[in-house]
Amino acid sequence: MTLLTTWPESGPGTTVRRTSEPAEIAAALAPLGVRYEQWPVREDVAADADSATVFAAYGPEIDRLNAEEGFTTVDVLGLHPSDDPEYPVKAKAAREKFLQEHTHDDDDEVRFFVAGSGIFYLHVNGEVHAVFCEKGDLLGVPRGTTHWFDMGTSPAFTAIRFFHEEDGWIGSFTGSPIAGRFPDYDTIAAGYEQDRAAA
Repeated sequence: MTLLTTWPESGPGTTVRRTSEPAEIAAALAPLGVRYEQWPVREDVAADADSATVFAAYGPEIDRLNAEEGFTTVDVLGLHPSDDPEYPVKAKAAREKFLQEHTHDDDDEVRFFVAGSGIFYLHVNGEVHAVFCEKGDLLGVPRGTTHWFDMGTSPAFTAIRFFHEEDGWIGSFTGSPIAGRFPDYDTIAAGYEQDRAAA
């Protein structure tokens, strides 16, 4: 289940919006040009499934989106806790890569979560929209949108990535310290789990 939290860009002192209703999330993000939709979850696909398995499971949805948007490259990216002694180093490096505000000038950032979760923070029109995405969620952030992404201190996700340009994922960093003013993935995820347990 997704969670959208919106604050003023000045900081999280006031919450403008907080909802986990998919229709409300889609309606709130649509005026920003952000695509949000949910795909059927294939429960038989393991969280750390390889690319071939993921492509086979989500082939119809991938084909539909490619036809609608004209993507030329699709791949699968995954990062999961393991016994690999390099995991902490890889996880920290992966997290820090896009934890600061940036844009993608040459392509949209479109991700479908096969497993796990992550948060996209969209800084648009004087507000910050934190979109907590979980398996089954697809988010499309238009090129040029200032944003950052947090996968937490122990990343665990598999995502399908869609590109119009082969190097479209490269970020142009704004140098703004804004990301440090807002709750990170670990904080939001912990609060969200408490809310769901209490519901």
